[in-house]
Amino acid sequence: MTDAVLVLSAASTREEAERIAQALVDERLAACVNVVPGVVSVYRWKGAVQKDDELLLVIKTRSEAVEALRARLVALHSYELPEVVVLTIAGGHPPYLDWIAEGVR
Repeated sequence: MTDAVLVLSAASTREEAERIAQALVDERLAACVNVVPGVVSVYRWKGAVQKDDELLLVIKTRSEAVEALRARLVALHSYELPEVVVLTIAGGHPPYLDWIAEGVR
């Protein structure tokens, strides 16, 4: 078992997504952040169905860093209610998982 986790979030602009990604990696809260363009989100917000183009952030970190990462992501984000979903990594390529661990304080 590994202590590596994925954190998913979304941003409305490439600039915001890259700013958040850069800060999380610079501050060693994440080893890597993939910014995935072309996401269409359909969701209910304040009683109405919305549809927006977004960019998905796939954040690789350690479970011990999740709370600090969450707080920093929320502080950096423009959304009133930013997405922060944590997924456990059950396995993977051991050297890559070690690299994630080394990249996060």
